[in-house]
Amino acid sequence: MVRHDWTKEEILAIYNKPLMELMYEAATIHRKHHDPNQVQVSTLLSIKTGGCPEDCGYCPQAARYHTAIEGNDLMSVNQVKAQALRAKSSGSSRVCMGAAWRNVKDGEEFDQVLEMVRTINQLDMEVCCTLGMLTENQAQRLAEAGLYAYNHNLDSSEEYYKEVISTRGYEDRLKTLDNVRKTNVTVCSGGIIGMGEKVEDRAGMLVALTTLNPQPESVPINALVPVEGTPLEEQQPVSIWEMIRMIATTRIVLPETQVRLSAGRTQMSKEGQAMCFFAGANSIFAGDKLLTTPNPDVNEDMELFHELGLQPMKPFMKKDQPKSVAAEASKYNSKGEKPKWSRPAHKIDRNEEAKEKAKLKKQEVKTI
Repeated sequence: MVRHDWTKEEILAIYNKPLMELMYEAATIHRKHHDPNQVQVSTLLSIKTGGCPEDCGYCPQAARYHTAIEGNDLMSVNQVKAQALRAKSSGSSRVCMGAAWRNVKDGEEFDQVLEMVRTINQLDMEVCCTLGMLTENQAQRLAEAGLYAYNHNLDSSEEYYKEVISTRGYEDRLKTLDNVRKTNVTVCSGGIIGMGEKVEDRAGMLVALTTLNPQPESVPINALVPVEGTPLEEQQPVSIWEMIRMIATTRIVLPETQVRLSAGRTQMSKEGQAMCFFAGANSIFAGDKLLTTPNPDVNEDMELFHELGLQPMKPFMKKDQPKSVAAEASKYNSKGEKPKWSRPAHKIDRNEEAKEKAKLKKQEVKTI
């Protein structure tokens, strides 16, 4: 039974159960709602990299930090189509396109993204986008183009979110998800563990996700990949046991959701990943890169699938393929909206320190 009234105390009690008992309970629930031998495979494609105005402490794409990430302008429709065909041939059923934007802005670039959505949908693949915050009209335009899912992570609990990001509010995340829910597009929303948060914050994030009605169709659970130059560069990676506990707990409180084993898999052994699949993970990102951080090679994943007897899930198994409406036949057109998303006034010390370090490095480069 799907519940929307989980408390933090209840979720903490589940998370802290003896590991074998926790895994068994999660695996039992998983089998009631899903085929345990099928895993949905997505490919994450960065269609516009770097230059983001946000200050997310984990992200190497933030313009204010000095990282080794090379930025690029928005990809062309043909470039995206070529990447999608490559992903399809390697076993992916979904392409998720990510752009380093604070929020969607009406104009030529958004029109180009809409055409990318139409193109990939016509390849009989599920299309997901993560483009930042968006309005109801923008969500409707994406839905018309044939978008299958929209990703907008909550990242952490509302309380700890303020320790990671200061350039936008938690309520903006929730508002964006609400705008998506006014369309036929499915919701993908999860978070990151290993950012210095407490277990209570992990439970708090799950409370927020389970409270959503309907609950997200997909929940990615990421393990932080510390990147040099970001405020969280010195965070110690989470243990595989923490990841298994988080996956299992997510499966129990979100029984019908696809739980995605996302960032951080390069640090996990095959055995560790297998335990995550047993505990309820039934989705992964494939390909050698997740936007900007490393990911296992797709051939390694397929070898692991073979060893475990897992099969890549075919597209549109959970929901029918949406129809794409041509741009000239669209019911929803650009409104030239300029919504005022929140900009919290507080500052985060480690984010400010990383920004100052970046300024010094840029000055050093100029003087060489």
